Amino acid sequence: MENKKVLIVDDQNGIRILLMEVFSSEGYHTFQAPNGKIALEIVNNDKPDLVLLDMKIPGMDGLEILKHIKEIDPDIKVIMMTAYGELDMIKEATDLGALMHFTKPFDIDEMRVAVNMQLRNGTANKCS
Repeated sequence: MENKKVLIVDDQNGIRILLMEVFSSEGYHTFQAPNGKIALEIVNNDKPDLVLLDMKIPGMDGLEILKHIKEIDPDIKVIMMTAYGELDMIKEATDLGALMHFTKPFDIDEMRVAVNMQLRNGTANKCS
């Protein structure tokens, strides 16, 4: 089975490093981006299976990045991360195709379980 690819998009370096360590140790091929421009380059070039996307990023915000990701590939799974309980933004993200969201500070184990469920669902049949 080929390694699934996870892209972590957050302007906070510490969060990117933490999530990369967690998901690398889970066996995923991880990418990171501090902003929307780099995130979309990675989406175009590397076609991640799942994106962990911060809602509040300077420049292009999470909703804008989410719209672009879905235009490039509607099948890419996206989980939003937010430090703000802005229900209207969360609802809009869900309407745009985000699967779920985590509010910071999030429980890293809950996020790990959620990502594993998303990426390992349906892949069991594909193993030969």
